[in-house]
Amino acid sequence: MNRNSRPAITPVAIVGAGPGDPDLMTVKGLRRLMGADVVVYDKLVSDQILDLIPTGASRIFAGKQARNHHMPQEDINSLLVRLARSGRRVVRLKGGDPFVFGRGGEEALHLAAENIPFEIVPGITSSAACTAYAGIPLTHRGLAHSVRFITGHLAKEGSLDLDWDGLADPETTLVVYMGLTNLETICDQLIRHGLSPETPAAAINQGTRPDQRTVQAPLSGLAAAVEAADLVGATLLVIGKVVSLAPELDWFLPEQVDIDDETGSGD
Repeated sequence: MNRNSRPAITPVAIVGAGPGDPDLMTVKGLRRLMGADVVVYDKLVSDQILDLIPTGASRIFAGKQARNHHMPQEDINSLLVRLARSGRRVVRLKGGDPFVFGRGGEEALHLAAENIPFEIVPGITSSAACTAYAGIPLTHRGLAHSVRFITGHLAKEGSLDLDWDGLADPETTLVVYMGLTNLETICDQLIRHGLSPETPAAAINQGTRPDQRTVQAPLSGLAAAVEAADLVGATLLVIGKVVSLAPELDWFLPEQVDIDDETGSGD
């Protein structure tokens, strides 16, 4: 093929879709989505956001969840390169923020190695959005002076190799992404390394979405409470004194939001 006849490569847009509520998607992210020829999306992208994909744009599911990879990461990387070189406008749509436990950095590095231009469109990460919708401030004067984000999902089978001594800090809010599978181990290790069993804790399921559920319990009882609630799907864990504010600050009523949206009387 003559070099001048090759399709021009439009930068691949690696877009953070946010936690699920389509109103929390950034304006830039929505613009990129509306202009896409093909969208490669993850499991955590909500149906409401997928509904925003323009008619005629191709959709490719590349979702992953614990122990079940629909498409291995290496295949996703190669797919993005092939699609970009075809001349199409490619959007890689990822739940939350691409650079917060989203593997967006790995995909961007692969594109860079293949000389494919790209851009990163940040999204609101689950730790900020889901806790806000559950009425849990990440920091609060007198309760928490810092926040730590960790993942409770193993890259490979084995034990959770984390700095448990450092994580068991009563003055810090601990937010755990992808921690549902190893919840009992996480709670046990934190208590074993000095965090009080009575530390307030919560599991936020399907945060910011119409079916959001929040389970609260002392750290020692969180695993049992979550099991009793039969939570499935995207779940964020929050451990720390700030969780005690949720009963007063829990403002989000999914059923009320749905009614407001349908009648046009919302924001």
